[in-house]
Amino acid sequence: MNATRTAKTRRLLRSMGQRLVALLRRKVLFRYRLVLITLVVIAVGIGLGAVWGPPGWFPPSSTILTVLAGGLLLRRKSLAFLLGVVAAVLVFVAFMLDFGQVGPGLLVTIGVTAVLSYLLSGVRERLGVQGLSGEMMLLDLRDRLRHQGRLPELPEGWGRTAVLRQAGGSSFGGDYVVSNRDGDRLDVAVVDVSGKGVDAGTRALMLSGAFSGLIGAVPVADFLAHCNDYLIRNNSGEGFVTAVHLSVDLATGEYRIASAGHPPALHYDSGTGMWGTSEAKGVVLGVVPEMTYASVEGMLRPGDALMLCTDGLIETPGEDIDSGIDRLLGEAETLVRKGFGTGAERLVDTLSKDKNDDCALVVLWRD
Repeated sequence: MNATRTAKTRRLLRSMGQRLVALLRRKVLFRYRLVLITLVVIAVGIGLGAVWGPPGWFPPSSTILTVLAGGLLLRRKSLAFLLGVVAAVLVFVAFMLDFGQVGPGLLVTIGVTAVLSYLLSGVRERLGVQGLSGEMMLLDLRDRLRHQGRLPELPEGWGRTAVLRQAGGSSFGGDYVVSNRDGDRLDVAVVDVSGKGVDAGTRALMLSGAFSGLIGAVPVADFLAHCNDYLIRNNSGEGFVTAVHLSVDLATGEYRIASAGHPPALHYDSGTGMWGTSEAKGVVLGVVPEMTYASVEGMLRPGDALMLCTDGLIETPGEDIDSGIDRLLGEAETLVRKGFGTGAERLVDTLSKDKNDDCALVVLWRD
């Protein structure tokens, strides 16, 4: 009788084990089964070590490391199984040793960590990335945006610099620069997406690719119109965009500036030693369909410079925009004294101090 009962128990246990393995393969492990198995083995090992291992070598609190790793590396179903194993390990340790080893503080800490890890795993699962690949993807996008903001090399007798600052020290912002050089033709556009910091950074990443593809590929006079048409088709009520487009003939110094709701460009005349504002004006992008943008023409002579900036350098809450422009004109005098290339960083630092806004500055000069 006992032999028969033992055989039945073995068959039952074998059947339950086979069903559990099939369930894990189908619903839990997926492609991350090796990671899950490793973390489960570590969690169980911590529990066994806490009970029968050397004192102090396997504290129950170390199971929190498996929870954190699971949040980074596992999908939600796999993570839920791991959390169940960790809970069972803690109950086992508390039962075998002393409930003081697994106190309320430890349970609350692991519980909060488990919730955060589960939410983190859900976000990664929605994105289709696990581990650190999501962060690496964001870093790659950030580097691409910065690379697009680099101005091309210019021929002898010309200089250029670009300075970008994001609100709150973020790596992403709504202000960016796109440029293109084709022979003696240089095109630069400074763009300001509504919003600031990370909120505007996602739109800036998308639009920078589109605007970078348009600049230099469409007629100079139609660049802003094409950008406006693109935004009208794809805006989906996400806000407006301002931009200023500069096109320069590097052989003659002749330039054209067109603006779409952007702060005026500044022109330094070495003959008079004074800065002046451009009269180029236009409606912001993404609001009115089929807009045309008139341009203002001018000439850059040796010693002259042009400055393009976003409103983060001139706008102050409760202050008139003209006051900000006057302040910019005053600070621009330091560029002449310190040099257009070296003084740009200082000018941005001075004007963006105590402001939580994205800002961009481009200076082009002729020696």
